[in-house]
Amino acid sequence: MTLAALPPVTIQHYILLSGLLFAIGLAGVLLRRNLIIVLMCLELMLSAANLALVAFSRLHGNLQGQVMVFFSISVAAAEAAVALSILIALFRSRQGVDVADATDLKG
Repeated sequence: MTLAALPPVTIQHYILLSGLLFAIGLAGVLLRRNLIIVLMCLELMLSAANLALVAFSRLHGNLQGQVMVFFSISVAAAEAAVALSILIALFRSRQGVDVADATDLKG
């Protein structure tokens, strides 16, 4: 099969992929107990939302969605740095990174 015979990629393909990625990330957040995995799944959900923003921005021919994605990625990088530092502190104090260990830090 040649590349010319493939159907074009439409907005529906991007939205379907974005929805699947978001669903996988949501399932990981709800089902996993390791905080590192939960953070990775949150990043996957954020990437799915960014993909949808870029797809709709491309569809409508403006750059507002792409600029928003740029800021979203910047905030996600800062969030990851803060979250990982909290996880390191949690691991040093509790010798584990389980969700139950993080709820014990209240109070």
